[in-house]
Amino acid sequence: MSNIENRIEELSPLQQAAVAVKQMKSKLDAIESARTEPIAIIGMGCRFPGADNPDAYWQLLHNGVDAVREVPPERWDIDAYYDPDPDVPGKIYTRSGGFLSDIDQFEPEFFGISPREAIDMDPQQRLLLEVAWEALENAGLIPKQLIDKPVGVFMGQMIMDYGYMMYSGAPEDIGIHTGTGAGVPFIAGRLSYVLGLQGPTLVLDTTCSSSLVSIHLACQSLRSRESELALAGGVQLVLLPDIAVFLSRAHALAPDGRCKTFDASADGYSRGEGCGVVVLKRLSDAIADKDNILAVIRGSAVNHDGISSGFTVPNRLSQERVLRRALDNAQLTPADVSYIEAHGTGTPLGDPIEIGALGTVFGKDHSQDSPLTVGSAKTNFGHLEPAAGIAGLMKIVLSMQNQEIPPHLHFKEPNPHINWASLPFHVPVERKAWPRGEKPRVAGVSSFGMSGTNAHVLLQEAPIIDDEALVDESPGVARPFHLLTLSAKSKEALRDLAKSYASYLESHPEIPFADICFTANTRRSHFEHSLSLAAESSLDAQKQLSSAGYTTGVTSRKKTKTAFLFTGQGSQYVGMGRQLFDTQSLFREIIEQCDAILRPLDVPLLDLLYSDSNSPDRSLDQTIYTQPALFAVEYALAKLWQSWSVKPDVVMGHSVGEYVAASVAGVFSLEDGLKLIAARGRLMQTLCEQGDMLALQMSKAEALEIISPFEDISIAAINGPSSVVVSGTHEAMERL
Repeated sequence: MSNIENRIEELSPLQQAAVAVKQMKSKLDAIESARTEPIAIIGMGCRFPGADNPDAYWQLLHNGVDAVREVPPERWDIDAYYDPDPDVPGKIYTRSGGFLSDIDQFEPEFFGISPREAIDMDPQQRLLLEVAWEALENAGLIPKQLIDKPVGVFMGQMIMDYGYMMYSGAPEDIGIHTGTGAGVPFIAGRLSYVLGLQGPTLVLDTTCSSSLVSIHLACQSLRSRESELALAGGVQLVLLPDIAVFLSRAHALAPDGRCKTFDASADGYSRGEGCGVVVLKRLSDAIADKDNILAVIRGSAVNHDGISSGFTVPNRLSQERVLRRALDNAQLTPADVSYIEAHGTGTPLGDPIEIGALGTVFGKDHSQDSPLTVGSAKTNFGHLEPAAGIAGLMKIVLSMQNQEIPPHLHFKEPNPHINWASLPFHVPVERKAWPRGEKPRVAGVSSFGMSGTNAHVLLQEAPIIDDEALVDESPGVARPFHLLTLSAKSKEALRDLAKSYASYLESHPEIPFADICFTANTRRSHFEHSLSLAAESSLDAQKQLSSAGYTTGVTSRKKTKTAFLFTGQGSQYVGMGRQLFDTQSLFREIIEQCDAILRPLDVPLLDLLYSDSNSPDRSLDQTIYTQPALFAVEYALAKLWQSWSVKPDVVMGHSVGEYVAASVAGVFSLEDGLKLIAARGRLMQTLCEQGDMLALQMSKAEALEIISPFEDISIAAINGPSSVVVSGTHEAMERL
């Protein structure tokens, strides 16, 4: 028995019961804490109409861009399907929607997929592969390092237009890849297969709430420790007119193709397409791993409308319940929430019901002086249906990061069916500042499916991490140059990547160039075709990338060997490694460690290397000081290279360098090596006759001929066929 168990045995039955209750309460508290632990969003990727990445998405929102356009001719012939009369069978009474460009563009070899198989793949699968990869890169995660890990994939998806097109053709055209390329479950399954993930993997279809329900399930999987990391989101591409025909019969679409959410002119929604993926991790793990936390999911809830006035009619009471349950799950109050990203499709029936539910839950905790702001990204590019929730969630994250709520479009005259006068709500028709304050900012996002499934997620701004390890240990000392490396699987892709980085550097001058280089060098997958450049700043790097002023190469599949060669005496100078000492903490630590070892031996290393005084008694050119100084600098350099994953297969040295090579190879320790080289230098200076040495780039025979007139000069070393060292008295060497 342990001491604790023995002490418990000595307690009275009542005292033992009290201890047991305390232990049980501690366990219950731990279970409750795990059940409600916040989930960190550490990465995002997206393709939305008018926005190919999160940065572009924010610019679209910030600038109030309307990205709705006419149906592209490559989708279907809108002239053949269009009729302004909503009751004409087989016709669509709107010509517009939110569409992506270049959905037929895909590089299958990048994901290890054959071009033939890619033809049979639903473009939603292709799009999800690209966006998920970009989300992982945005999170600073290397996909290869996730192989065989319990990483979950939770994706919302609703339609399979591509599969319908393939199966409705000639039966003889159905091939070996048709099933896996067109089936709904394979959208998430292929992502896990390509990345080698072994967590729970599923596709969810609750119609318009699919992606937000997927995020809810991903958070549950993380909290139960079923997953250690999760990819969650949704995808939709509109390839056929059939569902638009159905929605026209239901009078659900806006004739002008715009979601005029909360406006008096609201007359239906616009269909849109897109893909969004977030990378999720438990907050405690994200902080421990020093991830870049974009925002935090505090809580979420999902329910169903149950009985309502119609199968597709929203239920206000159910919406109120899902909002309250999300608040309870997040351990927040309505007063904590300052913004709601509404479902807000812009339908005459749905908007008043949703605002009514928000008013019941949030109204009494807000005022006209401190209103609840309500908006919807659907006004920018339409309703993305299964991907609508992830678009709204990402809008909140970007708004928190940029400390601004973007404008809500098409709101000119408030909907008269909503009692705005009694509601402390604000619809932002212009940009609204949303700065950090004393209390963390909290926002909610809603998605209500036509199937009746409702979801609400509450987000909080990213915590401010006070990590001393992130603070520069040498303020005011900056590395003059930084190394930027990029790689891709082809020359063309590398060229495109270089252009992309040039554009990013131009649009983000506020991000430290050192951080950009660190992420590119250490948090990206490395491929065969690569480039590198050294630059002083983002502007310098941008110019080099734009003008192709960089070095390119093709990495050999066969690992090459690396050798470290350590030099001998004669290469020393005052200030050796000073820039590294000032800017590289590992180099500085090793030099200071060497100084601590050498000072008791009367070798003041730091004074010799970096002091401004020029005492002849403490000259770096004296052998007693030269050899340990060279040893220390060369050893520190070797360890610095090794910290950058440049590790030698072979080490070699000349003279003093032989001792450094032996230490790096592990023949003896740093302390033993330093003491040995210090003794060697002291003996050489005190026991040997005073003289000079001279290196000659010639053969032994030529050297003998040159020194033959001098009796006090001889050959000291033959370093190679054309490298000889001669030595002699100072006077003779001066004459030579």
